[in-house]
Amino acid sequence: MITNIHESWKPYLQPEFDKTYFKDLLGFVEKEYNNQICYPKSTEIFNAFNQCHFNDIKVVIIGQDPYHGVGQANGLCFSVNEGVKNPPSLTNIFKELVDDVGVSYPKTGNLISWAEQGVLLINATLTVRAHEAGSHQKQGWEVFTDAIISTINKEKEHVIFLLWGGFAKKKKKLITKKTHFVLETGHPSPLSANRGYWFGNKHFSKTNSLLQQVGLSAVVW
Repeated sequence: MITNIHESWKPYLQPEFDKTYFKDLLGFVEKEYNNQICYPKSTEIFNAFNQCHFNDIKVVIIGQDPYHGVGQANGLCFSVNEGVKNPPSLTNIFKELVDDVGVSYPKTGNLISWAEQGVLLINATLTVRAHEAGSHQKQGWEVFTDAIISTINKEKEHVIFLLWGGFAKKKKKLITKKTHFVLETGHPSPLSANRGYWFGNKHFSKTNSLLQQVGLSAVVW
């Protein structure tokens, strides 16, 4: 399962792979996939790392759980497969994007083009049982993904962390290097957005402005 992770990540992730908790986690995940319907596909569990190579990271967006509906999750947080109806949170992300930078509403909910430009789209939990939100939480994924955030914090410079919602904001304690940037806002879910905690955050234009300030290319959202 972990053999299909891009080579750029392996020097940083190998210490985690060797730990007991991670071996126990893989055992749990393998059993779940053998006995239950789980998402994303087993070949896409580490998709965030394969589509965004370690050397290319310039933005990190942190989600909580993969989508648990049929055919939705593809291993990138907030992203869905081609041809799948956009979930409400993604719809609100795109509405803000259109209002913020003036692009046309995206034709697809697959965010792979963001990942390929250096946007790491990572969920705290990388797998889920079908139709059971949060079913793979507290099995070790959070330890693993926290270690990833800490590694990026330590090894990289000038990374922009977009923390959307209360869960993501808790990860702020892992971002300690002064050269990084942290932008916070409410979650794009309807519950939060309709209360005025999401729209108008302008995170997409702010991100590009910060990237250009440190000599990096803007993201084509």
